[in-house]
Amino acid sequence: MTYQTTIGWSLLSSGIVTLLLEVLPGPSLWWGLLLLAAGIVVLYVRRT
Repeated sequence: MTYQTTIGWSLLSSGIVTLLLEVLPGPSLWWGLLLLAAGIVVLYVRRT
């Protein structure tokens, strides 16, 4: 059950990030790196 939930959230977040990269101004590389860093921070905060 947890596996399916993880896949669902992964697909949902991938879709949201794709839409954000299309809408946000500037090079998408920097936005991608920023969102990646934000995701790592969120995962780290949720672990502790």
